[in-house]
Amino acid sequence: MGETSMLVDRSARTLRELATEKMRDAILDLRLKPGDRLVERDLCVQLGVSRTVVREVLRHLEAEGLVDATGHRPTVARPTPDQAAQIYEIRAQLEGMAARACAARGDAALAEALEAALGAIRAAYAKPDLPGVLAATREFYRLLFEGSGRDIAWGIVCSLNARITHLRAMTIATPGRDRTGPDRMARIVAAIRAGDGDAAAQACIDHVGDASAIARALLEAAPG
Repeated sequence: MGETSMLVDRSARTLRELATEKMRDAILDLRLKPGDRLVERDLCVQLGVSRTVVREVLRHLEAEGLVDATGHRPTVARPTPDQAAQIYEIRAQLEGMAARACAARGDAALAEALEAALGAIRAAYAKPDLPGVLAATREFYRLLFEGSGRDIAWGIVCSLNARITHLRAMTIATPGRDRTGPDRMARIVAAIRAGDGDAAAQACIDHVGDASAIARALLEAAPG
């Protein structure tokens, strides 16, 4: 075995990671929309990478649930209404549990941090800056789960992050969501601040229920 046979090709790995990040961002901010065909030749030009790297990127994003490679040519994945419903059901249970635990802890600093994250969500909506909304929303939930001490639950959410963000990117762009979404989240924060675990859990369930209904309507109306 030669001396260099075990060396990691750092440049190739970095290039693949950068290309994956660019593709993921394009899908999550809906520049590439559900159902769009992903042509390797075009992606090579757009990303400035080789076909080998593009294929690796597509395989990675398929594993995340963002690319559908079951047909003749890969496309941006379009979640089915049933898949979306399952994801929202998981979210409702885990987020409700986390909010209840946060309320029980009575941590004023946590409530302030959640309030600040909610303010960032409102500010991003006002610009409007939908990628900013997504980033601030993820931070809100990171704080919620971290504050609850439910590390395993947060790990489950993170494992679904790409799918959750894909659905969230669709729902936050709907008319009126810039008001109803933050208002629902404000109820979560208020209940946590008041130490009312039942109300905090129910506020999470209601918020997720709204998002689930919006997503179902969008997915059922989508062509194909």
